[in-house]
Amino acid sequence: MNQEKEIVVQFKNVSKIYHSAIKSFNLREVFARLYQPKQPIITKYKSLDNISFEIFKGETVAIIGKNGSGKSTALKMIAGLSAPTEGEIIINGKITSMLELGSGFHPDFTGRENIFLNGSLFGMSNYYLNSKVEEIIAFSELGDKIEEPVRTYSSGMMSRLAFSVAIQTQPEILIIDEVLAVGDIAFQEKCLNKFEEIKANKNTTIIMVTHSLEQATEHCSKTIWIQTGKLMGVGSSPEIIEEYKNLMAQK
Repeated sequence: MNQEKEIVVQFKNVSKIYHSAIKSFNLREVFARLYQPKQPIITKYKSLDNISFEIFKGETVAIIGKNGSGKSTALKMIAGLSAPTEGEIIINGKITSMLELGSGFHPDFTGRENIFLNGSLFGMSNYYLNSKVEEIIAFSELGDKIEEPVRTYSSGMMSRLAFSVAIQTQPEILIIDEVLAVGDIAFQEKCLNKFEEIKANKNTTIIMVTHSLEQATEHCSKTIWIQTGKLMGVGSSPEIIEEYKNLMAQK
């Protein structure tokens, strides 16, 4: 008897519209507006356009599309950092977000101190962090730099430390935005190995935005393709990525 799959993320006819004020550079309009109240010209940009999909517990899902397609907008809405303009998003599970690594760091605290600060933002207790701190430091490969303020770190070093902290969470839903590209090639490989370790836990659902079709094919069983705000396809990674490549080859 087949058990029904548990939905952990559901988009129901979701749209996201951004409004922005722009200046007009049309000369005739500029002169006309000299004698009118200076109201901003408002433009609308639809980042997502009426998209619907479901993600099930234990799935590893890639979201692909060209720059500006709306994929990162979708990820931010899953993380609760942005709300839909229209439609409904249903989330069932505890989320750990790896969207802006290092955003919770204090520049004057050492790397070690920031492990505890950043870890607390992820909901980890001091007791748990004390048991994991040396493992986190070892994974980050920062060595003695861990005792220096993070304002002295390069962006790559900060990302490595932030990733090393974030992977110690025990999420039900893990969302990732291109962070598997942190560090050098050897560190990227270590990140991908850790990714596979997390993926082996069938209770963890992983959703990642990536520009690497190879990563999506190799590490994700399912792919969601968004193009200029519209949902182009949802299905097995090899199938959807092949359709994506075919369309890109025609342009």
